[in-house]
Amino acid sequence: MTDSVGETEDSSTPRSGAWLMLVYRVPSEPTRLRATVWRRLKGLGAVYVQNSVVALPASTKNERALRRLRHEILEMAGSAVLLDSSAIAGESTIRELYDAARSDEYDEILDRCRDFLAGLQKEYAQEHFTYAELEENEVDLVKLQSWFEKVSERDAFGATGRERTVEAIAECAAELEGYASRVYAVEGESAGGD
Repeated sequence: MTDSVGETEDSSTPRSGAWLMLVYRVPSEPTRLRATVWRRLKGLGAVYVQNSVVALPASTKNERALRRLRHEILEMAGSAVLLDSSAIAGESTIRELYDAARSDEYDEILDRCRDFLAGLQKEYAQEHFTYAELEENEVDLVKLQSWFEKVSERDAFGATGRERTVEAIAECAAELEGYASRVYAVEGESAGGD
């Protein structure tokens, strides 16, 4: 997609002041249909302006995702209208909702980072220095990093909590590196002692 001066636009870059609004209705039964739509919208980072009215910053990527979701809603025998809009008044309200949602997501990641670090401390306390424990913790760290990347990608306006989350994930990685060194030392001693 190109902008008005012919320059290529990044598909994830929001257009300044523009929002995509999805107004939808999903049949009440079966309830899994509503849950499916809600999960997809949450995964996109959409915020509810009202019941069944969500907003996302306007970008090519978000538009494609909402078009796909609209199609799915129609296949569920629901109805959906996708609007490209700009706020005449109250844009700060939508933006505050959007930023608050991202801040909440960063807070959730921070909580998981604290859990991760506590889990490593427990491994030290119980002297569980095995490759299996290390692998399990490495998988957990990758999940945290991936989750952060998703949230960061949809953080269009720089919500609070991002920098603290970056620091917390870096701390998790550093602590895991220290734990890995201990595992290698202990497992190396075990292998050498046979």
